[in-house]
Amino acid sequence: MTTDQRRVTRGTVADAFAARYGEAPPLVARAPGRVNLIGEHTDYNDGFVLPMAIDRAAWLAFRPRVDQRVVIEALDFDNTTEFDLGDLPRDPAGPHGEGWAEYARGVAWAFGEAGHTLTRGLDGVVAGDVPVGAGLSSSAALELAVARAFATTSELPWDPTAAALLSQRAENAWVGVNSGIMDQFIAAKGRAGHALLIDCRSLDSRLVPIPDSVAVVVLDTATRRGLVDSAYNERRQACERAAAYFGVKALRDVTSDDLAARGDGLDPVTRKRARHVITEDARTLAAADALERGDVAALGALMDASHASLRDDFEVSRPELDAIVRLARAHHACLGARMTGAGFGGCGVALVERAQADDFAATVAAAYEAEVRLRPAVYVCAASDGAAIAPAA
Repeated sequence: MTTDQRRVTRGTVADAFAARYGEAPPLVARAPGRVNLIGEHTDYNDGFVLPMAIDRAAWLAFRPRVDQRVVIEALDFDNTTEFDLGDLPRDPAGPHGEGWAEYARGVAWAFGEAGHTLTRGLDGVVAGDVPVGAGLSSSAALELAVARAFATTSELPWDPTAAALLSQRAENAWVGVNSGIMDQFIAAKGRAGHALLIDCRSLDSRLVPIPDSVAVVVLDTATRRGLVDSAYNERRQACERAAAYFGVKALRDVTSDDLAARGDGLDPVTRKRARHVITEDARTLAAADALERGDVAALGALMDASHASLRDDFEVSRPELDAIVRLARAHHACLGARMTGAGFGGCGVALVERAQADDFAATVAAAYEAEVRLRPAVYVCAASDGAAIAPAA
């Protein structure tokens, strides 16, 4: 690994909790960030995605209270939020903005909206090492850690799928971010050593083993989206226009043969947008099959093709993303690389021979900094488990 090596562990939040409250926390919740190996801009088209939970996470040390008060200190932001579970509105009355505290508040609200009564509040200290704004889902990690803690303090059964849905509801309705289900779903249901193929329409999922011979490397370009809501919305609208043209619910229901036969009736931009989504769904399903066969070369080729499609047809890349992907591919140990996330900044992801992963990370980071004059953060990642709770000791 190279650059930006700040790591957060159970001990980080347990020690901070002990310093604040004078005793060790009885419990710690953890939920991971994620990187999407392939399947970009397919989620809101009812398509397929193949994310992996990463070994960077949000950690929440906590103790139950006897009342409904919630007090959480965020070490990363050096501030504390306090609210009462009994005073949350029946409707979201949002959006409330994207401050970290609103994600926690929104999760509490979403429990109630889903019909679950949170009977007890908590005292907590939270910190994480999922880079904020890099497209690695720091918000979903926080949401699922908080959800895991609330379920524990109120003695509610833990259902990962239900927790993912209510956390997504919190982000959509309370915070006001129109995210798909992928981020929360993988944060809830990830498993060490595996990626997870998710059908974003049915929410069926399939664990797919990642061979020990390869490493997944996240390449943070040190650029941030600041998205550009209008560009994102334009692409969603283009997908909706294309689906309407074909008379289907979503582009997931259109094949490449359909596009070839009837696509000339679309304007050129809408046709390109549709072509990306249709071919990306096919690539994602093929990628899961390749992983199950242990065919990492095939997966790498599909990642390369995904980046070209995102760059040329969906047009959500940018020069820094193109540069770091190109430099990654130039390394002899790289099997494939692509931008990951919504685009317009953030991260790339590469599939690399594990034995050469550290050399790859150092080489690509140095080459990128020399060419682009920005210092990247490069993370050699391992697939991790989803949201969980354990004693603090």
